[in-house]
Amino acid sequence: MFDQTPTGVFRRVFSALVRSIALLLLALLTVAPALAQSANPSGLPLPRFASTRSEPINIRVGPGTKYEVAWTYLKSGIPVEIVQEFDTWRKIRDVDGSEGWVHQNLLSGTRVGYATPLTANGEAALRASPSDDATLRARLGAGFKVTIKQCDGDWCEVTATTQDVGQRSANYSGYLHQAELWGVYPDESFD
Repeated sequence: MFDQTPTGVFRRVFSALVRSIALLLLALLTVAPALAQSANPSGLPLPRFASTRSEPINIRVGPGTKYEVAWTYLKSGIPVEIVQEFDTWRKIRDVDGSEGWVHQNLLSGTRVGYATPLTANGEAALRASPSDDATLRARLGAGFKVTIKQCDGDWCEVTATTQDVGQRSANYSGYLHQAELWGVYPDESFD
């Protein structure tokens, strides 16, 4: 009835092993997306950049209002990096490396960043087009905030806004080297 030869035993064991592995793979394919979603409630990639939506915003030491306030952002439009998610709370990191928790409703997907010049003079060159030979539109000092429209992996199209003493503002649009911006990842492309 059963093939008791070594070849027959091997076939039965091998067949059972293949079935077990197939069932295990099927279970993993079914459970893995659910586990990934529970670890990352938004389903968006981590880490990622965002900005603060309103003012003031309390940054907390844990994910909930029961946790103490670590610091407060007094202005909106501050670039932050989302590094972790828990339910509706996002753990963020700022340009200085400080981390804290904020409710998701207080963040925006608008991309902003800070100029981080690589040159010795401490200025990033805002160019008219994505080329080192393009006309110079402005020189941005370290920490100058810009709104990021798009990036291609090498250059980012940005708008820099200045205000003078009389509260008049001027906008300068152009291109910065992507490596000279905090608020985008190296080689990241988006529009």
